[in-house]
Parts: sequence; C-alpha cells; structure tokens
Amino acid sequence: MHKRLFRALALAGLCASNFTLVSVYAADAPTKTDQTFMTKAAGGGIYEVEVSKMAASKVKSAEVKAYAEMLVKDHTAANNELKQLASSKGVVLPTDMPADKKTMLDKLSKAKDIDREFVKQVGLDDHKTDIALFEKASKEAQDAEVKSWFGKTLPKLKDHRADAEKLSRDDKASMKH
Repeated sequence: MHKRLFRALALAGLCASNFTLVSVYAADAPTKTDQTFMTKAAGGGIYEVEVSKMAASKVKSAEVKAYAEMLVKDHTAANNELKQLASSKGVVLPTDMPADKKTMLDKLSKAKDIDREFVKQVGLDDHKTDIALFEKASKEAQDAEVKSWFGKTLPKLKDHRADAEKLSRDDKASMKH
C-alpha cells in the first residue's frame, strides 16, 4: 500500500514539475512576431558582415575601406549578441543570409565603382531598411529582452547610416572639383 501511494505521489510530483517547466518555457518563449524580428535581423546581420568583408578587400578609398571594416566589427558583435539572446530564448536563427541578399552581394561584388555602390547600397539603403526594422521591433516586440536588444542596437545602425551619408557627401563634393 505504501509503495503504491509513494509511486502515485512521485508520479504526481513529476507531472507537476514537468508542467511547471513547460509553463515557464512557454511564458519565456518569444512570440512569432518577436522570432520574425530576430530572424530578419540575423539574416541581415550575416549579409552586412559578408558584404562588408568583400568590400573591404575590393574598395579603393581608404575611408570606404575603414567604413567597411567598422561594419564587419560592429555587425559581428551584434550578431554574436543576437545569437546568445536567441539561444537563451530557444529561437533558432538562420546561419546564412537570405537568397535576395546573396544576389545583392554578388551584384555589388561586380560593380564598376564598388566604393560608391557599397556606400549607397549597404551604407544608405540597407541601413535605412535595418533602422526601420529595429525601430519597429524596439517598440513592438513583446519579450522585454528582445525589445531591449533591438533598442540598444538601433543607435549603432543610425551611426552607420550617418557615416555613410558623410561618405556620400564627401564623394559628391570631390566630384565637383
């Protein structure tokens, strides 16, 4: 009799602890929208690193090369932070850039004026898109840590775009002389 009662109580305790773990995990898991934000940021981050590495090896201007190297450093750091966050939340991120980004990287690698095209495409256009995503995620993400990461990373993206705007203005000014 005691063995049966002990087994029943042990089983009930095990079930209750599993339910608690599942409940805690479910409460901690980011929403589908948060996961989508994270997935888009990860794919874009991988692209930023790869396209910037490519540009750093091909551009002619020392300023654009320094900009590309800064993007590699900053986006690698952000990607690593996002991987850690995603891992802690049970979110699996892509390990490769999206197909459309691969096409853009290939096209950019063949550009005649890679310095100008890199600044325009990556520095200005891509960062404009990234900033919009990060602004939206920093306001709309449901998970506090996800929201915080996007909000904390956003100023760096704005700095990258501002640096690209300066490079673009400098390029246009040098063409006038």
